[in-house]
Amino acid sequence: MEKKIIPARQVMHTNYLEIDGKATVKEALALMRSNKSDVLIVDKRHDNDALGIVLLSDVVKKVLAKDKAPERVNVYEIMSKPVIPVDPDLDVRYVARMFSRFGISNSPVVENRKVIGVISYDELIFEGLCELID
Repeated sequence: MEKKIIPARQVMHTNYLEIDGKATVKEALALMRSNKSDVLIVDKRHDNDALGIVLLSDVVKKVLAKDKAPERVNVYEIMSKPVIPVDPDLDVRYVARMFSRFGISNSPVVENRKVIGVISYDELIFEGLCELID
């Protein structure tokens, strides 16, 4: 029996948010809150730069827990960079292995050097795994 292949592009979400690294954490939180998002992709500064990512957990660990003022901390100070991008045609099983191996929970899906979506544990479980067991 042949294994069912589910590509990342089939389960990723495309309503991701981007922000400039110079924005404050306060601005980032306002954007996340108004869009009910827990992840932001940080724009590249130039073509040879790398993408960054900010998760709510970064804000908790690097701002709230350290009692820093969100309006005085820039996104670039707390983001993870570089991120490990996911190819849109990569099977979700390999995305899951990559997340496990590198201890990450979200990744941008990149095609032709452009972000086309974001994939996280939520999509892997609720879209990918559920699709595999149906």
